[in-house]
Amino acid sequence: MRKFGIIGYPLGHSFSPGFFNEKFKNEGIDAIYEKYEIPVVTDLQGIIDYTPELCGLNVTIPYKEKVMSYLDTISPEARAIGAVNVIRVSHKENGKTYLEGFNSDVIGFSLSIKPMLMPHHKKALILGTGGASKAVNYALHQLGLETVFVSRSQKNGTIQYEQITPEMLTEYNVIVNCTPCGMSPHFDECPNIPYDAITNKHLLYDLIYNPDETLFLKRGRKQGAKTKNGLEMLLLQAEAGWDIWNRTEK
Repeated sequence: MRKFGIIGYPLGHSFSPGFFNEKFKNEGIDAIYEKYEIPVVTDLQGIIDYTPELCGLNVTIPYKEKVMSYLDTISPEARAIGAVNVIRVSHKENGKTYLEGFNSDVIGFSLSIKPMLMPHHKKALILGTGGASKAVNYALHQLGLETVFVSRSQKNGTIQYEQITPEMLTEYNVIVNCTPCGMSPHFDECPNIPYDAITNKHLLYDLIYNPDETLFLKRGRKQGAKTKNGLEMLLLQAEAGWDIWNRTEK
């Protein structure tokens, strides 16, 4: 039986085990998908050493960037993004385990948001600076949008929330939340932006999928904006990850 899993901390919110184990059951695939909740990224080596059946891993918060230094190779796209969320595990004849890093977040996000973009959507605010935000930034640039990162703290190449003005939102009419703000059980929280300046020309996208509609999306919808949660992105990146794990090596 092949084994797959996800590394991160914490993993209580993870959708992946249910998705993949249901897929394996429905499609008659002899495999199992497990959670590997590790408090430090260095624990990855223990998982590799003691799980010889392991064929692939997903990577989630907070290890999408940290895990890169533990991999044998990284795809050009994942290296350009600066984050990995899929690891393909190969077992070589010499007994060595070979780890390859990829990024399927960019595929999922790009395919999910592209049908919603209109000609007037030219500039985007990306809320958050973690691994997922890097994939979102890469995808938006590929789709022809200019981007600005928003952070709670002073960081190079970012602005802070208090710098977002109503005037700025007339220009930056795509807003993507890549932070955990508003995730279950914190239903009453939302990123600190001037929601009164949101109009029907705006597109608000939240990578969160639990709850279905975060307060961020709800407040945007009430202002007339187009809104979308991260469920479709999650499904698309999961399937893209499965394809990566099952590629035939050239």
